[in-house]
Order: sequence, then structure tokens, then C-alpha cells
Amino acid sequence: MDFRNSHGRNVRHFLETSVSATTVLLCLSLAPSALADEDRDGLQPDNILVSKVVYDNNVNNVIAGATQLPPGCVGAACVTATANGAFPMVFNNALVDGSFGITAKIVLDQLARDGRWISSLEVPNNSQREIGANSDQMVGSFSSKSELALNLSADRRFVTFTGYLTDVDALDVSNSNTPGVIDPTNPVSASYYRLIARLDRRGRFEFTKSNAYSGNNGRAAYLNNSGGKSLVYASGNAGNGANPQPAGVVLGAGAQILTAERQPLAAQADPGLPTPVGSFNITQLGDKADKTGKDTNFRGLTVYNDVIYLTKGSGGNGVNTVYFIDTSGLDATGKPLACPSGSGLPAPGAKLPTAPISYDPTQLAAKGVYPYNMCILAGFPTTLAKTATAFPFGMWFANPTTLYVTDEGNGAATFAAGVYTDAAAQTIAGLQKWVLNPTSKQWTLAYVLTAGLNLGAPYSVENYPLGTNAATKAPWSPATDGLRNVTGRVNHDNTATIYAITSTVSGSGDQGADPNELVAITDDVAATALPAGEVFRVMKTARFGEALRGVSLTPESAFNDRR
Repeated sequence: MDFRNSHGRNVRHFLETSVSATTVLLCLSLAPSALADEDRDGLQPDNILVSKVVYDNNVNNVIAGATQLPPGCVGAACVTATANGAFPMVFNNALVDGSFGITAKIVLDQLARDGRWISSLEVPNNSQREIGANSDQMVGSFSSKSELALNLSADRRFVTFTGYLTDVDALDVSNSNTPGVIDPTNPVSASYYRLIARLDRRGRFEFTKSNAYSGNNGRAAYLNNSGGKSLVYASGNAGNGANPQPAGVVLGAGAQILTAERQPLAAQADPGLPTPVGSFNITQLGDKADKTGKDTNFRGLTVYNDVIYLTKGSGGNGVNTVYFIDTSGLDATGKPLACPSGSGLPAPGAKLPTAPISYDPTQLAAKGVYPYNMCILAGFPTTLAKTATAFPFGMWFANPTTLYVTDEGNGAATFAAGVYTDAAAQTIAGLQKWVLNPTSKQWTLAYVLTAGLNLGAPYSVENYPLGTNAATKAPWSPATDGLRNVTGRVNHDNTATIYAITSTVSGSGDQGADPNELVAITDDVAATALPAGEVFRVMKTARFGEALRGVSLTPESAFNDRR
């Protein structure tokens, strides 16, 4: 395939499967003198990396009036497609098939910190000539909005993210079973492994199979390779069938731990049952239990000072808030030491987990993964999701007492007088700044950054339809509703520049398919009241057939990896 760098020169990708990895070699057909400082190999440190899914806009992917959804459905479980495969109308099929989605290739864009495009790297997939049935490959699901978060590893030499082992243009994969965890009540009968991808700065990929997140999707992954370890922590959701859910579905939800593989996918055995590393239940707060396994419908994941933090921001079960995994142990009543009442702070000197949580298998149906070892971060919301006004997504720590949390908004697409009115009226959607009070030992919301996001104001995308979507009776044009995945860096003047992916509202059949944006803002880290003049700027807008998903800094290189 062709690869074009920021100077407009053509670069070829050669995909080469070895015993240890799928390697993407970036070969430049240039004179040596032109290579000096302009086009060094792969990803360069301190740039920005953005993940996106790219749809091939094939009208024949779905045939209106003929394609039965979900694939493999039987009898009353079937619906007939209402739209063909043309983008974005194809996602009107989500209005009749609640599991609807189409797999698409994943592309990683390398940007300078000012937003200037440098290069793009395509994750191996079956649409490339070099990729065969047994090759290492991975796709994303268009339009699963909460996938493809990017995280730097513990040593900052790798980036990790999640996807699926299947072909481009497969239908309803993000709600499929996994091969090792089959829910017979799931309307999507097919099964596909979830994958964890590891990428180094030279463009080399390694993939790890997982049976976690059966019936739903993985969202984020973090590689703990400190001290010679090769552990992956992952977040996501599971279940797309009836209640009660099978044991494997309950085990495969939320926070997972697994060992990163070094072999090609074709040589990897079935990974077996999922291995949870964290568990939370609203009964820890004194609330009545809800659907087993759904309190851990986690989205964002970050690791800071050897503590795993996760967010929940969707679904009608559990609590939409920020959590952490407590590794300090349980008290005499079996409750986490850091939060016997469900909310607290990580214990000083906490260490990252190195093994799955020890749980009682006889309690899976009634209590889920029990006993529980997770806490709500003190000061963050504890109200139930069914009445929530907060929808947290990504997290980034500027320092031990300053935490930025993105809120994606409520998704309401009410439109009047040229504006999405609910989105425009929100007060906590955007970038929240939380500060730890050392006296009360509570995190408090200092302020919310929204200037420049233009919440609720429609914007145009080249070649995107204008007017009203007849299927929803609302405008096609998207507007920003809030923010999702996030990263940042602290500058020498104690400001922080934060980069985030926007969420949207629109009249699309599935708002997760909207072309969204990468935005950035610089904030005074020490400020506890909203500073004047801080405004988001748009660094990148997804093009027709694209949706942006994750953002991180680019991986760094080890001393012995330099030429």
C-alpha cells in the first residue's frame, strides 16, 4: 500500500510476519542526504498519535430490503436492512438492529504538536494484498464510539489498543460472542476474538487474543512492562443477551488482566476464560444490586503512580464515575481496605496488580466477581447511572493532585433554531479539572473547560450530507457534545496542553459514526478557578467516512534501539 509523509513523498508499507511479530517496515525511496532530519524511521517521540476507523463506503456491504440482520439470525430475531452500504446512510440500520456495526480498517495518524500531519500507519488488515487468512491482522468496529483508546506503556516505548480478529466489512462484530464465551441468547450468533495490539516506534505490531468482552467491546488497554513484566490491563463491556448472563460473560466484563503474547496470532492457542483484575458493585454503596456484570461497563483506563483508574459513563446500571483498583487488600468483613463504604483514595505505596482477582465462583450469578476490590475515587459522583448527569470518559493526571476528566455529554439530539439545544445547555460536558484537597482527602471539581468547543453548534464536513435525515427527522450535520479519549503533557511554565477527541450529536442513525474532531487546549495547572482566555482549538477534523477514536503521545525509543 502507499504511505505518504508530510513532504508529499511516497512511502511503501511492507508487511512481514516473523516468529515474534508482524512488522511494518517504512522504506523510503529517497537519496540518503534527504533522510537526515526530515524522515527518520517510524514514529518520533513527543508527537501526537491519533487512531481512527476508516470505512470503505461500499454500497454492497449491506443491501436494503434484502440483508438480514444480525448475520446468522433465525426467525423472529431477524430484521431486514433499511439502508444499503453507502456512508453515512448505512448506519440508519442501527435504528432496526441494535447490534449494528461494520468492521473497518484502523489507521494511526502521527501529528506534530501543532496539529501538522506527519504520517499515517495502517494496522494490518485483510484488504491489503500482503495479508492472508493466517496473517497477523486486526480491525476496528465502525461505529463503536468507545473503542481504540491509545495508551503508552509503562516504559513509554509502546502504544496499546484493542480491536477484533476478523475481516474488514464484517457486520455486527462488536456485539458478537467470543469463541471461548458463547451466550446462546445473544442475537449475534457469530464469534470473534478480541485483540490487544502493541505498537512500537518503528511501526511493528504484536497482537494478543482474548475471550473477554463477549457480546460487547474492549475499549482500552495498558501494557505494564516494568521490571521485565509483560502484563496487559484492559477495560470494556460484556454481554448482549438475556439476564442472567453466563458466567463467562460476567467474568469477561470490566477490568481484565492478561499476558501479552509474542507469537503470531496463528500460533496462539485459545486464551481460555477471561481473567478479571478488578470488580465493583453498587451494593458497596448500600444500593440495591442491579444487573450482574453491568456495574463494570468501563470505558477509560489510565495508570498513574502504580494505580489503575477506570471510568464508567454509559448504560443504565451501576454508577457513572471514576474508579480505582485497590491492591491493599480486604478488611475483616471482605471489603476493600481503601474504601469499606465504596468510596476512598488509593493507599500510599500501592502497587500494580500482577495476577487476576481471586473470586468466589459460586457467587458469579448472584454477586458477580466477588469479593470486590474497586473503589469510587473520593469526591466523584456516587449517584446511580439511571439518574446520572455525568458521563465521564477519559482521564489524564497532570500531577498527583490534578486530574483532568473528559465528559462526553448526554447524547440528546434535540434540535431547534439551528442548534442542538440539549448539547448547548450542558454545564459539565467537556474537560473537567479536578483537584485533590489534602485536608478533606476529597477530589473537588475546580472548573470545566468548554470555550471553543461550540457545544451544540452544527459544523460541516466535506461531502457529508446536508439537510435532514429522513429516518430520524433530524439534521445530518454533527455538533460537538463533549469529549472522549484524552492525553496531555506538562509544559516548562507549569501549564498543561491537553489533547482530546470530541463526541458528537446529530441526526445520524448512529452518532458514533459522525466525523468528529481532535481538539487541544492549554491550561494553567495551578489554577483552581477558570482562567480567562483558555480556548480549545481544532487540530484535526475527521473526513468523510472517518471517525477519530483515541489519542496519545507517540512512543519513545530505548537507548539500545537507536541507530
